[in-house]
Amino acid sequence: MPLNRTLSMSSLPGLEDWEDEFDLENTVLFEVAWEVANKVGGIYTVLQTKAKVTGDEWGDNYYLVGPYTEQGVRTQVELLEPPTPALKRTLDSMNSKGCKVYFGRWLIEGGPLVVLLDVGASAWALERWKGELWETCSIGVPWYDREANDAVLFGFLTTWFLGEFLAQSEEKPHVVAHFHEWLAGIGLCLCRARRLPVATIFTTHATLLGRYLCAGAVDFYNNLENFNVDKEAGERQIYHRYCMERAAAHCAHVFTTVSQITAIEAQHLLKRKPGPSPPIPDIVTPNGLNVKKFSAMHEFQNLHAQSKARIQEFVRGHFYGHLDFNLDKTLYFFIAGRYEFSNKGADVFLEALARLNYLLRVNGSEQTVVAFFIMPARTNNFNVETLKGQAVRKQLWDTANTVKEKFGRKLYESLLVGSLPDMNKMLDKEDFTMMKRAIFATQRQSFPPVCTHNMLDDSSDPILTTIRRIGLFNSSADRVKVIFHPEFLSSTSPLLPVDYEEFVRGCHLGVFPSYYEPWGYTPAECTVMGIPSISTNLSGFGCFMEEHIADPSAYGIYILDRRFRSLDDSCSQLTSFLYSFCQQSRRQRIIQRNRTERLSDLLDWKYLGRYYMSARHMALAKAFPEHFTYEPHEADATQGYRYPRPASVPPSPSLSRHSSPHQSEDEEEPRDGPPDEDGERYDEDEEAAKDRRNIRAPEWPRRASCTSSTSGSKRGSVDTGPSSSLSTPSEPLSPASSLGEERN
Repeated sequence: MPLNRTLSMSSLPGLEDWEDEFDLENTVLFEVAWEVANKVGGIYTVLQTKAKVTGDEWGDNYYLVGPYTEQGVRTQVELLEPPTPALKRTLDSMNSKGCKVYFGRWLIEGGPLVVLLDVGASAWALERWKGELWETCSIGVPWYDREANDAVLFGFLTTWFLGEFLAQSEEKPHVVAHFHEWLAGIGLCLCRARRLPVATIFTTHATLLGRYLCAGAVDFYNNLENFNVDKEAGERQIYHRYCMERAAAHCAHVFTTVSQITAIEAQHLLKRKPGPSPPIPDIVTPNGLNVKKFSAMHEFQNLHAQSKARIQEFVRGHFYGHLDFNLDKTLYFFIAGRYEFSNKGADVFLEALARLNYLLRVNGSEQTVVAFFIMPARTNNFNVETLKGQAVRKQLWDTANTVKEKFGRKLYESLLVGSLPDMNKMLDKEDFTMMKRAIFATQRQSFPPVCTHNMLDDSSDPILTTIRRIGLFNSSADRVKVIFHPEFLSSTSPLLPVDYEEFVRGCHLGVFPSYYEPWGYTPAECTVMGIPSISTNLSGFGCFMEEHIADPSAYGIYILDRRFRSLDDSCSQLTSFLYSFCQQSRRQRIIQRNRTERLSDLLDWKYLGRYYMSARHMALAKAFPEHFTYEPHEADATQGYRYPRPASVPPSPSLSRHSSPHQSEDEEEPRDGPPDEDGERYDEDEEAAKDRRNIRAPEWPRRASCTSSTSGSKRGSVDTGPSSSLSTPSEPLSPASSLGEERN
């Protein structure tokens, strides 16, 4: 299944033609990462969702190697005896020499086997191993950096395990070791330093220095070539971590990144040059998702309505006393992720919301926008006013039910004797008193709270200070309301009892205007659930979709330009996207959600997992050239990717009433009838044909020489479909203060 580097972002036309040409019978794959059964960040999602596809390819020869954590083992792992004699001898040998190594099955889809190394139990060897690391790799690790010290322990234990496994194996297998991120990189460096017969792969999901630099409000992408990386890393006191990451990138047989934008970043910051040409990583391995997990078939529109109803219940309680807007004309936007105020684009989103609020007010719009910020921060408890709001809502519900039951009984008794009820006697004074008390309880003078929790650093929190500056205080005059939920969502929460997936399904738009986002799982998850999203041309996901879809906005994938525009211009463009979305009719949003969900297969691991397959084959060919060869892929130059209609999802309905449980009569339209009030005619066959045409057909490179390394070639793409642009409003200045220092 050969594939060269240039196909990594442009080769979807050839996916179905790839064939597995390697005999993996005596080959073993170890995938090493700090987040195996240990949720810390996005790598956990990569490993968890990819495990099924990788397991199908490698069978029982696939193992994950990670750190032992008591919480992770108790909730996610079933401990087992090793299935092979060589593996059992390996674990017994290491355990007898002072280590603690566990073996089990990770309780996720695919059930991969895992080897867990107890880092804490091996701390007795830390100083000796740090000395060896200095002598071998000239990397010094300070005593105070616990995370880096854990990386040293984990790396040495991983190398020990791989070496012991090779020594205990009677038939020496070809071993592939795939290391993710710098925390696992020390093991890769030691494998090469000790000359273990192991094919090594290193994948960086984000560079350390890149994340730090972007958080420092610098014009990062336009100055990549000018950074003094050693000086920048030293000033941020991460030089030792940077050295670990850079050494792993240089030592690996195959170096991969998760996106083309990260490949460019790695080229300049990590200085990895796999060959004389090209000076960038060997293969780009885009992150996928287990689309089957999110697949709801024809029910995804109904799930949106059900989840939206759950969110509306929370909104009713949160805004009690100020619920002077129509929930049927309310849109729910959200941003979610790690609390990196600038990197994740929360600063741009807030400024755009202030400008959107101004536009909606001056144009007399009836639409209301509720914007959620789901970013975990330091809190000490729930906000009392927020809890009170939910209690008041429940009390009102109970009161209404009590009165309804009494009314129903009297109505039933009246009809039972054959007489129409006297409406003046249906409710007595006690009922009116009860209802008046309930109404009185909903009165309050203060605005609904912006934050659902009590923040530990309220006065200096970036989101809250920005909200104070732009003046979005959830007043009755505001058309944009803001809710900051500084905690991960949970179905057991007393405030908003929904999990993240259900919350996303209930929203109308995900907004992720990130400045630094090597891939971006949040917009990808929105896509597979049929929820439109806004991404940027500085995120891996945004670049990937922009390259493969001729008109992303038609499919609910809005790409914000944050690379070639100033910060203020990017805010204006984001405001235009948001305002245009608010102007869509309900029927237009339904059609767009169908189009968005249709892109799910583009992000499925069953396709994108083949890039990882190619990286492993390339590594085997480089490490064991006498047994494996690697040839670039050649495809018909006229072949284009005909985007398929997903087999698990029916076509978009010709009648909006088939996909929405609450349609209005004016939205119902015969398939071949006249255009509706929005001037649109919807025909499924025509729409599906447009979908297929809108996939870009990339140009293919000429056949390269058959070597185990890659050679560069120029990439190009042909726009095979019509493009359309959003109708954007004028871009007035926000009434809020101007933004701070721009990135240009």
